[in-house]
Amino acid sequence: MNCPYCAEVIPDETRFCPKCGTQMGTPLPGSPHYQPPLPPGFKPPMSGKAIASFICGLFVFFFPASVVAVILGHLSLSEIRKSAGRLKGQGIATAGLVLGYLGIAFIPIVLIIAAIAIPNLLRAKMAANEASAAACLRNYVTATITYAVQCPDKGYPASAANLGPGAADCAHANLVEQSLSLPRSIKDGYVFIYQSRGADSQGHITRYAISADPLQPGTSGVRHFYVDESGVIRVENNSGATSDSPPLQ
Repeated sequence: MNCPYCAEVIPDETRFCPKCGTQMGTPLPGSPHYQPPLPPGFKPPMSGKAIASFICGLFVFFFPASVVAVILGHLSLSEIRKSAGRLKGQGIATAGLVLGYLGIAFIPIVLIIAAIAIPNLLRAKMAANEASAAACLRNYVTATITYAVQCPDKGYPASAANLGPGAADCAHANLVEQSLSLPRSIKDGYVFIYQSRGADSQGHITRYAISADPLQPGTSGVRHFYVDESGVIRVENNSGATSDSPPLQ
């Protein structure tokens, strides 16, 4: 038979023309699928899509990157197959595809774990904040009693500032930390407000009340706390506690 490209007479069943080196079955010049023969010593470049697919696949825990890795992997493999040896990178493209599909398959697992873990972490955080709020109220009670003993002419403190850091006198008794000596103190997700409630005929403050409420109800805490000069910490769920609320167990 004759080579359809150079007209060289070649034996039947020959795969490559000994004269022009063209593989039999290659589309003829002018055909939409025709590609000229590769020059001797040609080294095909790496497919850019294959490289991009592999790089995106490395970000296996990042969902959009996994999707991009799969898309680019398929495009690069198709491009390499159609290049007739003019592009390489099939292995890298396949690796990018595998990593991309792994990332996509891993997303439901991550979502399930998050759906279980996040509520548990939130509940644990709220429980810790509530325990801290109760402990702060106990510190307040101890501080007010100590203040009343040290400052008999004043009685209980007129404000939380009287309990805060300072010269250890009746103006600043240095009995609580700075964060708890403000008009509206915030600590561990709770807001503490101290109020003096009454005085006797000599001006001695005989009553006070301290409330502790979640800064973000349902997120930083659920329970609301209250304590007064009785020293009994009281608690309510989902609403502000008062002197009529049940005591903290």
